[in-house]
Amino acid sequence: MPVKTQRLPDSFKQTIVRTPQRDAVERALRGMRLFTVCEEARCPNRNGCYAQGTATFLVMGPHCSRGCAFCAVSHHAPTALDPDEPRRVADAVAQLGLAYAVITSVTRDDLPDGGAGHFVALIAAIRKQSSGTLIEVLTPDFNGNSEAVDAVIAAKPDVFNHNLETIARLYPRVRPQADYRRSLDLIARVKAAGLTAKSGIMVGLGESLDEVKELLRDLAEAGCQLVTIGQYLAPSPRHIPVARYWTEREFAEATRYGEALPGIRMVLAGPLVRSSYHARQVFAGTP
Repeated sequence: MPVKTQRLPDSFKQTIVRTPQRDAVERALRGMRLFTVCEEARCPNRNGCYAQGTATFLVMGPHCSRGCAFCAVSHHAPTALDPDEPRRVADAVAQLGLAYAVITSVTRDDLPDGGAGHFVALIAAIRKQSSGTLIEVLTPDFNGNSEAVDAVIAAKPDVFNHNLETIARLYPRVRPQADYRRSLDLIARVKAAGLTAKSGIMVGLGESLDEVKELLRDLAEAGCQLVTIGQYLAPSPRHIPVARYWTEREFAEATRYGEALPGIRMVLAGPLVRSSYHARQVFAGTP
């Protein structure tokens, strides 16, 4: 049974930095009424990413239709989709001069296509204004709707990311509304279509290193090429507590093991790694 760790390791402590780039990102997001997963999920890297002039856009509203035990994103009845959101995101990408844009969303089980059409519109809007920008989408599982997945595939994002989040054994507790095999099937579908498939997990929820290696084998068999592994941090006392903090040795062992598997090009693992952390560098193979 997971128990709370007494204190946060020093490796998680970061210096607050104000830069013109960070200020520009914040102004653009406020001015265009946009959300980021950096803020909504309380990402520990948001200060550094903003300071570098990057952000991960969170679309389809700030409220998720699911209530995963680890996630800080608000769990309330979702609002209607904003048809103008794709244009505003594209404007922000152009204004900030992003060479690599990451678009993620809340899960929208209330929508027939899970929001796939909105992802398609976002990709088209960004490509119209910023044809040279690389686009990574980090999508939900669309409730297993293969037509929805195919619609996003057809829009040809440069990277199609879908997170497993944790090992299969912990799904009933950590992701009770998701399905481990369904997520692997989505990744396999992306790879079969010829796109770059990516996935990410958290550790520190009660899994063992051997179980993470098993998950990496499953990802390799599904065709996943890029993997991120980061330490779980409980957003509040109401969320599932941290079982333990992984050591640098364990992160290094997971990296070595994953990158030795056929098909996996890169594993980026470390305490502060998140799904879109150094996303452009991971895609290029130089984190």
